[in-house]
Amino acid sequence: MTAEKHFDTIIDNIGQLLTMDHGDGPLKGKEMSKLEVSEHAALAIRDGLVAWIGTHEEAQSLKATERIDAEGKLVTPGLVDPHTHLVFGGSREHEMALKQQGVPYLEILKRGGGILSTVGATREASEEELLTKARFHLNRMISYGVTTVEAKSGYGLDRPTELKQLRVAKQLNESHPADLVSTFLGAHAIPPEFKGRSDEFLTEMLDLLNDIEKGQLAEFVDIFCETGVFTVEQSREFLTKAKEKGFSVKIHADEIDPLGGTEMATEIGATSGDHLVGASEKGIQALGETDTIAVLLPGTSFYLNKGKFANARGMMEAGAAVALSTDFNPGSSPTENLQFIMNLASLQLKMTPEEIWNAVTINAAYAINRGDSAGKLAPGRKADIVLWDVPNYHYVPYHYGVNHTHTVMKNGRIIYRKEKLHEHISTH
Repeated sequence: MTAEKHFDTIIDNIGQLLTMDHGDGPLKGKEMSKLEVSEHAALAIRDGLVAWIGTHEEAQSLKATERIDAEGKLVTPGLVDPHTHLVFGGSREHEMALKQQGVPYLEILKRGGGILSTVGATREASEEELLTKARFHLNRMISYGVTTVEAKSGYGLDRPTELKQLRVAKQLNESHPADLVSTFLGAHAIPPEFKGRSDEFLTEMLDLLNDIEKGQLAEFVDIFCETGVFTVEQSREFLTKAKEKGFSVKIHADEIDPLGGTEMATEIGATSGDHLVGASEKGIQALGETDTIAVLLPGTSFYLNKGKFANARGMMEAGAAVALSTDFNPGSSPTENLQFIMNLASLQLKMTPEEIWNAVTINAAYAINRGDSAGKLAPGRKADIVLWDVPNYHYVPYHYGVNHTHTVMKNGRIIYRKEKLHEHISTH
């Protein structure tokens, strides 16, 4: 890089730089321990893209419109959250006391709570109301260092509301700096009006695919394969038909019971299998032998307080690619904080810092078909960058319960910066 080259922005004096530039494809198994760390680094941005990466010394001869002094901070790619239920109406805080009293979920459903409470609120909400609420939650995700988000429908369970949710996600993707990837999860639950007629309900959800394709409203199709919801065979047929229509597919699988959804996901070539807390040994081995990515959601296990977490270590030992996500939703994981998920991955999934960083960047990007544009810093790639208020990459999974983000950049533009305490606040 010659001195006469001019850049829009140079970020200099970086303490540690994680690029996640490990080659093509997600990291699998033992490869997830790879983490190249550049110290005393610098990078340059031009036209929203990373244009150069080098050392602090080399950066001194480069010219730029703006220079950002990283002050020895950690710098990484923007985080990727590959499994969220971003668009929904209402909230469910009133159910927490009932759960603490030991009221069973089915009883909460009878009292008008549970997922059907969210379905009702989402059906009643206007498109504008859902857009405002989803934007609020997305902004909060940005503040935690996330720049790319997957967003599912699934709180409509009928044609008009499912399409409404997907339209909101599309509007948000077009109007918000963050990148959104939409997933159709009409097969999230069986609505009361289809009780005992789950096959008929799935047929109705499949009938939406033409409208979804025509309106370019979703890239993925998902289904909840679990006891009391949809069987492995129903899920296989549903996702196979979606694939035939040209959609990529995902699956909520083996969250509670080891039904075989993990194995089925690998057999049909699902991009990811998500939850997988109850995945069998056979399913775990299948993940290691295929390209299906395990998207693990420890926040859900934590919030539901079941005492069991996905076997991340076993999956990586089998050779699988693992990603992490918040599963942000109003019922079982009401958090936008992917940093907290990194803490849980360390404490409950026994993942190393290196594995965790790969799981929230490059692997998470591949879990939503964005491996070519998110989760990595390299010349020619989007300048989605986070400056962390920490001295090294070990610190974020270690120090829990706070927000370590200092500055978030999307396409080379600052979209979030930590507020400083007002000067009049005493430091004594």
